[in-house]
Amino acid sequence: MNTDVEIEVLRHGDIEVIGRIPGSSNQALLVRVKSGANEVLACYKAERGERQLWDFPDGLWRREIAAYELDCALSTGLVPATISRDDAPFGPGSLQLWVTESGDEHYFTLREKPELEQWLMALCAFDVVANNADRKSGHVIFDGHRCWAIDNGLSFHESDKLRTVIWDYATEPIDAKLLESLDRFASGDVGNLAQWLSASELALTQFRASELVHSGELPQPSEDREWPPYPWPLI
Repeated sequence: MNTDVEIEVLRHGDIEVIGRIPGSSNQALLVRVKSGANEVLACYKAERGERQLWDFPDGLWRREIAAYELDCALSTGLVPATISRDDAPFGPGSLQLWVTESGDEHYFTLREKPELEQWLMALCAFDVVANNADRKSGHVIFDGHRCWAIDNGLSFHESDKLRTVIWDYATEPIDAKLLESLDRFASGDVGNLAQWLSASELALTQFRASELVHSGELPQPSEDREWPPYPWPLI
């Protein structure tokens, strides 16, 4: 998953729409992308199919890509490869490598597996930095070998929007290697993220990373905020 070959297929392959993904709030489409003898499945989110939101601007697909670029900058390996395509069937949007789920797992079942604890704690830190406003349990999926974090479009808002079901690890220390990555990111090593965020959004993302470095631990839900710290529905 996330191999160079797969990413190249996403970037340059021919796109064939298979159908709409059931249960998606926006028009998320399952597509087949083929380049020569290679092909991959992907989730295609076109701006044309987005629902307008009062608190986020149009173009949520760009934030899907920003989440992947943050993942790359932090070397966390949480998000399936996600790229932009202007020539997709319904106009500009994101293509994310499709993850075939193993069974009906989600965060509330996966948190019972001790071997996944470090991965889930890394996701906690990632969501704090990305200011993820919609980390539902079903946005953590399992492919039979490892987890992936999907549906990251409601992220990077300039206001405090963190809403997540993953508060089990509050006050737990952040892994030393991840702290090093967060520190590098906060100090300016932001990879390609600047292409997908405004200057103020990027600065605030770096600030959130810096706060995690200084605290050294995962935060607790804040009581001093207008909105609850959990998304709805939870799954």
